[in-house]
Amino acid sequence: MSAHLDPRLLRAFVTVAEELHFTRAAMRLYVAQQALSRDVRRLERELGSELFVRSTRQVTLTADGERLLPYARRVLQAQDDLLAEAGRARPLLVDLNFQGAVTPRRVLRRARELAPGHELMARYESGLAWAASEVLAGRLDASFGRFAGLAPALRSGLEQQPVRYEPMAVVLPEDHRLAALDRVPLAALAGETVYAGAGNPRTTEWTALARLLFEGRDIRLAPPAPLAVGDEEFQRIMARSRHPILAVVDFPLLPATVLRPLVDPVPLSPVSLVWRKGLIHPALGVLRRAAAEMAAAEGWLERPGGGWIPDSDCVVMTSA
Repeated sequence: MSAHLDPRLLRAFVTVAEELHFTRAAMRLYVAQQALSRDVRRLERELGSELFVRSTRQVTLTADGERLLPYARRVLQAQDDLLAEAGRARPLLVDLNFQGAVTPRRVLRRARELAPGHELMARYESGLAWAASEVLAGRLDASFGRFAGLAPALRSGLEQQPVRYEPMAVVLPEDHRLAALDRVPLAALAGETVYAGAGNPRTTEWTALARLLFEGRDIRLAPPAPLAVGDEEFQRIMARSRHPILAVVDFPLLPATVLRPLVDPVPLSPVSLVWRKGLIHPALGVLRRAAAEMAAAEGWLERPGGGWIPDSDCVVMTSA
């Protein structure tokens, strides 16, 4: 038997023991059923004993499982007490990208409702490419964004939980030739130059997504604009260039512009909750629970038929 047991494996065991159903237990833990089954099998191998009797109709505890259950509960309670005590020392710092980002803001609001005793503080770093380095350095605890767009060296130090396939849109000057449309087909953007953050080191994952979307569609990526910090500066720079802006459907309206969803196909921006591997903070679990609840309630992880997403993002979102 291993001298070191991962508490995650014990939590998987206890949850299945309480539910006696792998699907319900996986839902409680916000993990895939296959991942939960792997954790339980790993615990059984490390302990050298079978903990459950599984059949097509039911799951029951073995005698070894019955003996282990009270000990496992005590270990997990001690861990929860330790994390709660450690978490009182400081707030959880959560990057929301920018002040108008609707999805991260709603998840944070729900987490605060679930755990009013914890302090979750918002930060605004404007892009996951930049925030990921801050998370790894310990200056932030969590962020949101396109995980597949990060460099492998960054991804290797991070964990992620898919939150939403966010439909993309375009911000147009109100007198633009396409502004009268309720929805803008991607083909209608052919010949246009569209701003997607090129040259901004904080949002490289967004620019890379735009390049993949524009490829083969005769849509040009707008050249770098002066780096604008703050909503007012961004609005001023965009008003001068008058380029359409690649955005998402919840993007806040800018003066003298209209926001139109993109269709045929519907391009999707994959959003994950991202945090540092090994992070210990009681509010992180609350944030993850809030993200899972919002995704389920709003259907955020349901992809529309024919929706567009890069293959690399599809692998990342479905393997988490």
